[in-house]
Amino acid sequence: MTIAQTSSLQGLQRAETQLNQVATNIAQQPFAPSPQGDTVDLSSQAVALLQSKNSFEANIQALKVEDGMQQTLLNVVG
Repeated sequence: MTIAQTSSLQGLQRAETQLNQVATNIAQQPFAPSPQGDTVDLSSQAVALLQSKNSFEANIQALKVEDGMQQTLLNVVG
């Protein structure tokens, strides 16, 4: 496994961890407003969801580029 692949896979794992945390935070949000106010800031959770999505997409793209580079190298060598 190359350094690029390892880095991308670690990025995917970090994005998954963030996504799971956001999902937990949202799931804990009460369905009805409480007198104390919202316990979870949904706008910040939405931003975190978008960050997770973007991180997944960036790391998948990096893996695709790595794969393409390896295929090109194999075609040149072979």
